[in-house]
Amino acid sequence: MFEFKVLAVCKETGARAGEFTTPHGVVKTPVFMPVGTQATVKAMSPREMEEVGAEILLSNTYHLYLRPGAGLIAEAGGLHRFMGWDRPLLTDSGGFQVFSLARLNKITDEEVLCRSHIDGSLHAMSPEWAMEVQQLLGSDIAMCFDQCIPYPSARETAEKALARTTLWARRCRIAHSRGDQALFGIVQGSVFDDLRLRSARELIDLDFPGYGIGGLSVGEPHGDMYRILALLDPVMPHSKPRYLMGVGYPPNIVEGIARGIDMFDCVLPTRNGRNGTLFTSFGRVNIKGKKYERDFSPVDPACDCYLCRNFTRAYLRHLYQSGEILAARLCTWHNLRFTIGLAQQAREAILAGEYPQFMARFKETFRSDIKNQI
Repeated sequence: MFEFKVLAVCKETGARAGEFTTPHGVVKTPVFMPVGTQATVKAMSPREMEEVGAEILLSNTYHLYLRPGAGLIAEAGGLHRFMGWDRPLLTDSGGFQVFSLARLNKITDEEVLCRSHIDGSLHAMSPEWAMEVQQLLGSDIAMCFDQCIPYPSARETAEKALARTTLWARRCRIAHSRGDQALFGIVQGSVFDDLRLRSARELIDLDFPGYGIGGLSVGEPHGDMYRILALLDPVMPHSKPRYLMGVGYPPNIVEGIARGIDMFDCVLPTRNGRNGTLFTSFGRVNIKGKKYERDFSPVDPACDCYLCRNFTRAYLRHLYQSGEILAARLCTWHNLRFTIGLAQQAREAILAGEYPQFMARFKETFRSDIKNQI
């Protein structure tokens, strides 16, 4: 039911191209997974997600547990049927949201007591809770409950969180019983090399069908992220998918792929789109700038998305200036297509034996400084 095949590996970098078979279809890796936090990718319909090339979506355990409830979704036939998406789905464990959104009361090895960010109601969340909710949702891939910590954190804090994450992973393994759902472990350890290696080895011993790498892209320098990924690359099982959690900035994706990462997710493409910032083949663009007022060229001539094929920069700026909902929709559409397409282009380059050349071209053309854009 679940099978991961590595089809090609770049000898110079370690970039991998593969296929991950799930009950709802095959995911071709490397892949970017758009985030549908509350059973929807903001501003996009499932049909439009297919049009931008999405192979797999991510939804949020914590949010769906609070609203509308996992039991209601199970009654509706599961998350796929509830949201009208018949391709693969991944649900996170809710761990990150418990620590980033909820008002915490107490964290122990047994559970997390926290208050909802919606109405302040008290909830007990644990590895067993995370498995129960995700099994009711029926996603293809579920994530273990883990303890997330901010950056920077003291070594002692990181070590305690690592130990708790391993303890909770063991309990998730025991509590998880759904055969048509793959359970991934999550490597923690902040930016401490020895703690990352320890976390990876402890989770590998539990023999999960895939592994997430959490606790990165939380404010640490990009160099620290790349160092940790390079450290883990030779340690993580070659025959299992690797998922870098919460990473969606294009340069991070390209560098992550070069260090053996297969899967990515992030709210950045959709959030930036709603705010008028677009990713393009030549870097970032803030379409709200006055210099685009009479610019009748496409946002990105190299892009094949609906926005770039049909509308101009001037029109898109007009939509933002007028407060039209279509502005957020079109920018979201473009950013998702760009980010999904970036991973697809990387895959093609790996299969062709040309990933180093692909990386070099990307670094040469993608400029991150908005001020320098045309």
